[in-house]
Amino acid sequence: NSAGVEAAIMARKKDRGAEVTVVTDESVPTYSRCGLPFVLSGRISSFEKLVVYPISLYRLMKLGLRTETRVTTIDVKGKTVEAQVKDGGKETLEYDSLVIATGASPLRPPIEGLDKKGVFALHTLEDGEGIAKAMKNARSAAVIGAGYVGMEIAEAFITMGLRTTVVNSQPTILAKTFDADMADEVQKHFRERGVELVLGHRADAILGGEWARAVSAGGMEIPADLVINATGVRPNVGLAKEAGIEIGVTGGIKTNRRMETSVKGVYAAGDCAETTNPITHSPALPLLGATAVRQGRVAGVNAAGGYSTYPGALFSVVSQMFDFEVGATGLTESWAREYGLDIIVGKVRGHTRAPYYPGAKPIVVKILLERESKHIVGGQIIGGEEVTQRINALSLAIQKNMCWYELVKADTCYAPSVCEASEPIVMAAEMASRKF
Repeated sequence: NSAGVEAAIMARKKDRGAEVTVVTDESVPTYSRCGLPFVLSGRISSFEKLVVYPISLYRLMKLGLRTETRVTTIDVKGKTVEAQVKDGGKETLEYDSLVIATGASPLRPPIEGLDKKGVFALHTLEDGEGIAKAMKNARSAAVIGAGYVGMEIAEAFITMGLRTTVVNSQPTILAKTFDADMADEVQKHFRERGVELVLGHRADAILGGEWARAVSAGGMEIPADLVINATGVRPNVGLAKEAGIEIGVTGGIKTNRRMETSVKGVYAAGDCAETTNPITHSPALPLLGATAVRQGRVAGVNAAGGYSTYPGALFSVVSQMFDFEVGATGLTESWAREYGLDIIVGKVRGHTRAPYYPGAKPIVVKILLERESKHIVGGQIIGGEEVTQRINALSLAIQKNMCWYELVKADTCYAPSVCEASEPIVMAAEMASRKF
């Protein structure tokens, strides 16, 4: 989706004369999957608003576009792809360079009754439209999985008046990017707004006849005539694997810094592509929209004969939920321990503006430092506003191998109407520094 189209656009910018073709099995070539929950909550008025590029852009940039066309085979020796059109027709496309951006598909956990009516995953525009239709007649909903998408869907349901329960096998929500202490802060926000959380229990069955009526988890029966499977996604690597392209340990297509696969001239980008974590230098599979766009741009430049590199993924993520924002970048404490890092933590509570200024909102900042190198290796923030740019600043600090004493001396700005005199991320670094 996003990675493939960004690759095509960058290839066109690099080589004005090249023949560039985009093939997708969906009817809409590129749209924001990340925006789907916000249409369900009513923040975005329609699914049509999520379309990123109009068809006219493809014509303007002279990009060949094949929609509702599924690639069935990649021949890396003959440099061709076989594609099947929705109406049954077949086509063979030749290439000099190929970018694989096959994305990911929703996981299907071993839950009895997952195929009942009223059970959905949210991955495509069609999924979103189906859920929106089902919401009109639903009274209660259960969301299985507590990642960012799951929690955004839960917000949408409770906002639209549905009794909502989130079921998660892990003891906290957002466990991939948030430590338990920070996740607990977010959980309090959700519970205060009426979302029920069933944590540390795996959903084992969806009950009912033809239609879902409840979810069974931890010996409980949770009423739900609308169920969302938000347990995650798996990279679509079948085509690449069949073509003999190497698959990495994370399950994604193995790539180098140029997003090139094990086959010369074949690149991969987006949710299907394995990259590295620049802190641990270990294989990583981010499964994030912003990462997909950046990888697609790098792959597109290289596919068109240029030279561009991707530095790896810090798993930088941000979301707005209800009237607060959450964001994280780099490692969590538990993740750092897995790699044997000795971590020092700094955590502060502050305000997004001077406390006496109208509209000041609370903010909690947690920073992780590596003891030996004194480098910043992670950050987590929960606040009423202005989380995004603070996460961006911490991401940049990590990429530049910044030490805590450099951040403590940062020349930050101040005005009562927009921030405190003591910047919260600086204060968190200073708090951690006292433990050295």
